[in-house]
Amino acid sequence: MAHHLYGLSCIFLIHIFYPARSGAFGVRDNEISGDPFYAYDDHDNRSYPSMTNQTLPIVLWHGMGDTAVGVKYGMRFLSEDLPGTFIESLQLGSNTVDDMKNGYFWNVNEQIKFACKRLGKLEQLKGGYNAIGFSQGGQFLRGLAERCPNPPMRNLISLGGQHQGVFGLPHCSAPNMSWCEIIDKCISKFAYLSWIQQRLVQAEYWHDPFREEMYKTHSIFLADINNENIQNEEYKLNLQKLDNLVLVKFERDTMVQPRESEWFGYYKPGGDKSMLTLQESLLYKEDRIGLKTLDEAHKLHFLSVDGDHLQFTKDWFRVNILKPFLV
Repeated sequence: MAHHLYGLSCIFLIHIFYPARSGAFGVRDNEISGDPFYAYDDHDNRSYPSMTNQTLPIVLWHGMGDTAVGVKYGMRFLSEDLPGTFIESLQLGSNTVDDMKNGYFWNVNEQIKFACKRLGKLEQLKGGYNAIGFSQGGQFLRGLAERCPNPPMRNLISLGGQHQGVFGLPHCSAPNMSWCEIIDKCISKFAYLSWIQQRLVQAEYWHDPFREEMYKTHSIFLADINNENIQNEEYKLNLQKLDNLVLVKFERDTMVQPRESEWFGYYKPGGDKSMLTLQESLLYKEDRIGLKTLDEAHKLHFLSVDGDHLQFTKDWFRVNILKPFLV
């Protein structure tokens, strides 16, 4: 009983602090405060001709602390390079403030249902679309690919997504440090209480290697889309429909802990020092969600950027993402 009361107190404090700070929120273009854009100009004076061939529509899913408006502005060069391409930046709520709030406090499973319904209504996507996920938006889009095959997702680009979860929030991006302290305490102590799982987004992909069984049985989002408990063949079949799954890891990432999660790597159960690569994991060896099948078909791609979280240049994106996978 006391444990549940502590969990409820976390929820109460979270909802108290959010409206108290809502007036301070604005549109931010990066998850790391002080960085104005996701993609930076290279200032090398090279010219890039516009792509004129028809391209599939693009869906963007922003990360924690960001907004649909912010990420679309930060990636506006896509519209310049791919003129006429329909781009949908998913807004999780009726306005920018709600959109940012829902990145912390709206059950991820409900977000995916919302996204599926929203995208299903867009005539432009009937023939398929490409998807780009930023940070937590990467694993949310993978959940969408597994659960919502229509309209069909063709290529999924995950930029710094945490596909095996996180065990720490070293650089919380909430607008106020009081938020960060509360969120960190709630997750580290009470992540697997149903109260917290239902209401705190980051708890839904919290993966405690010291409590592996607790994670598997109580995580309502990540453990489910990774087929940790029940083998959902529909998830596996749907993910295998992708033409390409592109996983981008940021080699000097100071926000994601561990950064290996961006390539489906994670800590060995029982500790937070030794790591398992994707290929060493049961997720891969047993092909639980189809990653081994995608890999053997050369549809699984591992890219890296020598930078911090979501820090890449437009040049890098054009060469490594846009031309190989979006055109």
